[in-house]
Amino acid sequence: MRKFLVVLDDSRECLNAMRFAAMRAAHTGGGVCILAVIPPDEFQHWIGVGEVMREEARERIHAHFEVFAKWMRDRHKIDPELVIREGEPVPEILAQVKEDTEIGVLVLGAASDGKGPGPLVSQLTRNAGSLPVPFTIVPGDLSKERLEAIT
Repeated sequence: MRKFLVVLDDSRECLNAMRFAAMRAAHTGGGVCILAVIPPDEFQHWIGVGEVMREEARERIHAHFEVFAKWMRDRHKIDPELVIREGEPVPEILAQVKEDTEIGVLVLGAASDGKGPGPLVSQLTRNAGSLPVPFTIVPGDLSKERLEAIT
């Protein structure tokens, strides 16, 4: 089965990337893998405080994931999987793609605020020629109706 890998973060453009990945997976018989990356700098505190913060980050990720997962299951009959990694986002995304051989497409959302497409899109675009899978950049301003028409 081919999976669409989509990155879960707090950005507004993440929503359209999730929608696109779910719709494409539903139309092609694929799956969705949702990756959340916890940056290491969030835990540069005393050991006990860092552990509490790490657990709070994981709980926040699970809560966000459940919202998207419920929508995917109810609307598109897709049961996404969640992967949580710790580290710098781009290396962790690339590591996930290399480790999970079922991932066929990386889906990222592009910011629509006029300040550029966003840090992940910018960094991964620089390395596009050496990525092990194609990636799709979903504009943040696309309407649900337009996404449905495209997918």
